[in-house]
Amino acid sequence: MRDMTNGKPFSHLWRYALPLLMANWLQLAYNAIDSIIAGRFIGQDALAAEGTAAPVMNLVILSISGLCIGAGILMSEHFGAKNMSGLRKTIAVTLKTGIMIATCVALAGFILSDLIVKAMEVPEDISRITATYLRITFLGAPFTFAYNALAAAMKSVGDSKTPLRFLAFCSILNAVLDLILLGIFHLGIFTSAMTTLVAEAASALLAFHYLITKTRELVPHGEEWKYEHQIFSDLVRYGAPTALQQAIQPIGKVLIQGQVNMLGVSSMAAFHAVTRADDFACIPEQGISSAISTYIAQNRGAKKNERIRKGFATGIAMEAAYGLIIALVTFALRKHIVALFVTGEAAEDVISIGSNYLSVMAFLYLLPGMTNGFQGFYRGMGRMKMTILGTTVQISFRTLFTMILAPKIGIRGIAWASGIGWNIMLLIEVPIALWSLRHLPSESTK
Repeated sequence: MRDMTNGKPFSHLWRYALPLLMANWLQLAYNAIDSIIAGRFIGQDALAAEGTAAPVMNLVILSISGLCIGAGILMSEHFGAKNMSGLRKTIAVTLKTGIMIATCVALAGFILSDLIVKAMEVPEDISRITATYLRITFLGAPFTFAYNALAAAMKSVGDSKTPLRFLAFCSILNAVLDLILLGIFHLGIFTSAMTTLVAEAASALLAFHYLITKTRELVPHGEEWKYEHQIFSDLVRYGAPTALQQAIQPIGKVLIQGQVNMLGVSSMAAFHAVTRADDFACIPEQGISSAISTYIAQNRGAKKNERIRKGFATGIAMEAAYGLIIALVTFALRKHIVALFVTGEAAEDVISIGSNYLSVMAFLYLLPGMTNGFQGFYRGMGRMKMTILGTTVQISFRTLFTMILAPKIGIRGIAWASGIGWNIMLLIEVPIALWSLRHLPSESTK
């Protein structure tokens, strides 16, 4: 456990964020390897199918993680206030509520996959394999929720290393299964989806085992498993807005994917490849954001406002440094990145399309670092409505300008549209956050 209410902010943020960054890179490395294996051993159609399914599954996964993020902020407040019973009760309500919801989502997605594919206007030649991939991956929703909820509990008390170990094992397991079943035995996209499902189940089981055997102080017992109105109300107040905020982004990406689908299979394959690069750049920034949220939530629970100011400033500096570094690396390696995903006759066209996109997007990666930093501030302060507002504005303008620019200049227009959305989001969030920080009461006057 890590108590962030004392000690240097940078030390806490860096030690907490580093395992999250490593976990994100590891997960993204697996996602990239999965796509590379699909593209090289199953074919361009499989790569396009997985890319088309990705926004739909991201909608499910991010909604699940959003609920867990909100619950984790509430858990962090309890830990900062040294209220361990409240922490355990929150874990119990989160698990019972979330697993029930995730199971319903899994069944609905399994049944409705064909309709989802049709609604997305997926080209007919890959519609069947896209629906197959979706149907199987939907079944992993309960396992994904269980892992994320338990990881949130561990992170709320400052332990970001243990979830990394579970993720490392499961990512390696997934990659090895893919290499054997797809690379050696040349099985199809059904198998690719099944290996993902197996890895998700393994991560949930490992997290449950660790919670029960190693962190007994976090395990709810007796009356703590019962629903309490106040705990459930707090979970809804924190978790539901964050789940909605996380869901808004992939809804926009589903609409954006629809624009990409109109550009043809080569553009679809290229866009899937470059979104993996985008993930490598942007998702680790969410790890720093999570560190900011946990740090602020713990210190808010302990009523240490001066530490909130210092910690937030440190977190924003970390986001900026990471954004600049990843921008330079991506721009320098843009052609090589796309080339990893494709082979054969269509490779040259896909590489050209993808590298043109990354030549623009690389110089915009600082912007999501800033937006993630401010989102982390609002979550830590319990101001979930601001996170919804910022994300809604960002994805709305991003989608609007994608519809305007993509038909004219292809997927490069999506990069420019992303930059417009991030800038508008910052114009709204930055002044309000700075005003809030200036008006936090000094600790001497409380």
